[in-house]
Amino acid sequence: MQEKTKRPSAVPGWAKIVITLVVIVGAAALILTQLPRGAFPTDLSRIGQGTPAIVVARDISFVAGYEVMDLLGQMRPEYAERVEFLAVNLGNPEGRQFAQRHGMRDGSVVLFSGDGTRVGAVHTPRTEREVRELLQAANIR
Repeated sequence: MQEKTKRPSAVPGWAKIVITLVVIVGAAALILTQLPRGAFPTDLSRIGQGTPAIVVARDISFVAGYEVMDLLGQMRPEYAERVEFLAVNLGNPEGRQFAQRHGMRDGSVVLFSGDGTRVGAVHTPRTEREVRELLQAANIR
């Protein structure tokens, strides 16, 4: 009878554990970087309640809205005391109706005065300067 010999594994057991942990941590880091930072409220009833409101349109099927939300998120701490930062979800019927009424698409930004009057809009701003110009047009500094 031939004796069966056990072949040693090419990769030691501890290495498999380390590789598995690295893959899990890497995947978790990737997922976390894709989550929205500082989520914006979607309660559009805040518009016209005395504080100017800047509204960004967001459709999860596209990237532009996410990028604009990230841009606004960077500006948010500076303006948080003077401006409501809101998001309209283009994935639900109310959000689509609101967006159609105001000519918005994914990534559009619309500014409303404290009384709810539309002041202006920027479609998919790429820089803070574009948003700041919109805010300055409404005398928000």
